[in-house]
Amino acid sequence: MATALVPGSFNPIHHGHVRIIETVAATFDRVVVAAVGNPNKAPDPFSLEQRRALIAESLAHLPNVETA
Repeated sequence: MATALVPGSFNPIHHGHVRIIETVAATFDRVVVAAVGNPNKAPDPFSLEQRRALIAESLAHLPNVETA
């Protein structure tokens, strides 16, 4: 089973992110999308928990994708 890790701040997740993750999901058996903070960017408009929820909702149509 091939697994891919897709890290990013995803603040917020947008259509470009979703399209990239859809491509990765079509290539790998399992995809883990990891939302992380980036201290070099402006203050986050969404908390980490909010971003994870938005990511999970945006990628719910992809059964082999999970959010971390």
